[in-house]
Amino acid sequence: MTTTLPSRTIRVAHSPDSDDAFMFYALAEGKVDTPFQYVHELSDIESLNQRARRGELEVSAVSIHAYAYLADRYALMSSGSSMGDGYGPRLVSRQPAPADPRAALQSQRVAVPGLFTTAYLALKLYQPDVDPVVMPFDQIEDAVQCGDVPVGLLIHEGQLTYADSGLHLWEDLGAWWMRDTGLPLPLGGNVVRRDLGEEVVTQVVRDVRASVEYALAHRGAALAHAKQFSRGLSDERADTFVGMYVNRWTVDYGPVGRRAVQLLLDRAADAGLIPARVAVEFTG
Repeated sequence: MTTTLPSRTIRVAHSPDSDDAFMFYALAEGKVDTPFQYVHELSDIESLNQRARRGELEVSAVSIHAYAYLADRYALMSSGSSMGDGYGPRLVSRQPAPADPRAALQSQRVAVPGLFTTAYLALKLYQPDVDPVVMPFDQIEDAVQCGDVPVGLLIHEGQLTYADSGLHLWEDLGAWWMRDTGLPLPLGGNVVRRDLGEEVVTQVVRDVRASVEYALAHRGAALAHAKQFSRGLSDERADTFVGMYVNRWTVDYGPVGRRAVQLLLDRAADAGLIPARVAVEFTG
């Protein structure tokens, strides 16, 4: 590839889960022709949200909720989204689902994976009057099972495993959002720091898109790489989970995905859940 860009190191941060590992497989394994050396940093999504708010990383996965606080410093890439297409974060409990889960959640303690996650934003749009108990995402399922909290909000692989622990689904917030809006729920995206300059930003976006496309075209190898981050999922479940969140939406939001992002943040602003309205711009 011919380029005038200087060779440099770019830190790219993402969650240590199978869908992000799948998405970034080609970058991690040197399958993308690029002038940059990408160094991968893995951390849970709420930690990444906080680090991005401080501007620490050149490239990062973040929650769409958190992007409302980052738009001045980071550009939202057109590639790399995680969309809940009729599914998403799940509210679970040891108790069977009540007739009206939304009403039952009023003033209820709910374990959540972070106050800047899109899962939490969707919960607040669904039922504003909850008492959030913040804990690491991978501890929520156990906390509900042992009775530390009555309800938990599950993200990542927990969306597929909660029933194995005897837990009951109260609401799938991605399904609720689809019923309410007819749109997928935009959960996460990739951002690149604007101060890197237009040339670098353009190249980074191109590289991330190439990584997603490579993984989808070489699914077997990418899944084998991602399996090490699947936290005990069977091969079949890991394949299912990756397919839920790395797909056509991940290659590009497209007009529908862009509309979904804007609507989510508009509703958040109208509800007073983010500081101000955000005119979302996509780069690439």
